[in-house]
Amino acid sequence: MSCTENHHIDRRGVLRGATASLALWSFLPKAALAGTRDPRLLTMVLRGGLDGLSLAGPVGDPDYVKLRQHIAMNKAGETNGGLKLDDMFVLNPNMPFLHGLYQKRQAMVVHAVHSPYRERSHFDGQDVLESGLPGVGKGGDDGWLNRALAGMPHAGKASPKGLAMGAVVPLVIRGKAPVLSWIPKVYNLPLRDATVARLVDLYGQTDPVLAKALADGIAIDMQAQAMTASVPAAAGQGPPQVTTASGAPLNPQLFREFTEAAETAAKFMLQADGPRIGALSYNGWDTHANEGVIQGALGNRLSGLDQAIKALHDGLGETWKDTIVVIVTEFGRTARVNGTSGTDHGMATCALLVGGAVKGGRVLADWPGLNEASLYQNRDLKPTTDLRVVLKGILRDHLGIPDGALGSSVFPETALLKGLSDLVT
Repeated sequence: MSCTENHHIDRRGVLRGATASLALWSFLPKAALAGTRDPRLLTMVLRGGLDGLSLAGPVGDPDYVKLRQHIAMNKAGETNGGLKLDDMFVLNPNMPFLHGLYQKRQAMVVHAVHSPYRERSHFDGQDVLESGLPGVGKGGDDGWLNRALAGMPHAGKASPKGLAMGAVVPLVIRGKAPVLSWIPKVYNLPLRDATVARLVDLYGQTDPVLAKALADGIAIDMQAQAMTASVPAAAGQGPPQVTTASGAPLNPQLFREFTEAAETAAKFMLQADGPRIGALSYNGWDTHANEGVIQGALGNRLSGLDQAIKALHDGLGETWKDTIVVIVTEFGRTARVNGTSGTDHGMATCALLVGGAVKGGRVLADWPGLNEASLYQNRDLKPTTDLRVVLKGILRDHLGIPDGALGSSVFPETALLKGLSDLVT
């Protein structure tokens, strides 16, 4: 790949695992993975199709503004300008924390990236993205992250177990390894302690499997609450002020959808005997109308994503140095703006790699260009990088999964598709 400068429900289902869902996995001893390293990996799925051209705008491409018109970002320092990544790309100004990580070489943008899926259905696109299979209808009901985990040695320990936040375990982490679910308060329905106790007693007599899952879930919830209570806020210190790209203050509670799941993930992954692998998803990236790249719907969601990244960074503390967060979506948006100031289902988009273990400060892009002849089906940014080569590189170099397993079981039928190198410190 070439580079442009630096580039560049049944009732049991409710308890097993979501649109906004987190899955965290108890993992193996550090020695079993990579010598003295203790790596963490969190995969975020942005459901709905992220507009990569509005996350990282190619302001150095002469056709960008012509196609994007009034939703285009400008160069850094100009009105509606982005945050400079290099001479070709700017980052959406609603992501200043991510930009700071990029400057510290702890974040990387991979542009013009896509899964093997080449249609425009959310459901099929998410299935291909999360299953790791070469296309729709290839069979299987498990995900690539689960298969990666299942193929690793347990070093004499019990099989790894997972924790999923939300109503349904996301496909990317479904599979043979057992998963429990924990629902964050922003999605939780309040139940009185007496009601919970009656449910445990009822299922204990009628459905032992469900009773055990419910009991495990209660234990997990108590653990999470205990971890929260053990980190008191500094005296007189309120929540940090969050602002939009224009500097206007926003209520941090608006971002609890993003930050609560991230904070909880960090608390579990921080523990010495806690999980090391997880999957988390966020809805709301389908921007057909009134996209609002800088001030509006998309800009606000990117602010929330930025706060989630910050919550992970702050919560993981010293373990951030051994962490990689992979942020992916099922497809991008059309290069041209539609008649309602939005963008429709498209093709190539961005992936983000964030964390202290990322060899960042770069935008990786085999850039196809945005002129008429270069557009995919005369409407989309052309895919030039297969997302699986990015994921393979991370799984191999960060978690130590061998190429043979990656090409046969984790991502079937990809033996000839080699993972990228030089992504991990």
